[in-house]
Amino acid sequence: MSQEFNRGPAPQQNKDLFILTYGALVAQLCKDYEKDEDVNKYLDKMGYGIGTRLVEDFLAQSSVRRCHSYSEVTHIIAEVAFKIYLGVTPSVPCNNSSRNEFSLILDKNPLSEFVGELPAGRSSLCYCSLLCGIIRGALEMVHLAADVTFLQDKLKGDSVTEIGITFLKQPEEKKYRRKK
Repeated sequence: MSQEFNRGPAPQQNKDLFILTYGALVAQLCKDYEKDEDVNKYLDKMGYGIGTRLVEDFLAQSSVRRCHSYSEVTHIIAEVAFKIYLGVTPSVPCNNSSRNEFSLILDKNPLSEFVGELPAGRSSLCYCSLLCGIIRGALEMVHLAADVTFLQDKLKGDSVTEIGITFLKQPEEKKYRRKK
């Protein structure tokens, strides 16, 4: 399932610029909005918009084939998408027997690489909620409804950063018949 991509130095520069710019964006949103919940919603909404557009680029670059299970989808997100766009590969445990809940566990989160701690008085800020929106938006574009949330965050003292993905319904298999 793992694939190697040699995209040269430009993507690394783009990733670094995005990470630095992201910190400035979150800082500005904290100035613009009093409540952490409003900042979190804004970042999630922004991420959703990015995800709906990014999925096309991802499918063109990765040449992944159709997935046949939620497990396969989640491993593609971790092993291909995170590798391409953020240069990391999260681990992917399944969280239930129904095989529709998974976690993406990041030992190192590039988005919070230059952040020592959350701003004072911002304990409920979900600094990287943009990622949840991106994943949710991209999944919806391939007709997979999912609830995507942060379960653990190193910036809040947890040992890892963990994103939970719960697929909400089985995709319907459409069978096409030839007209005779």
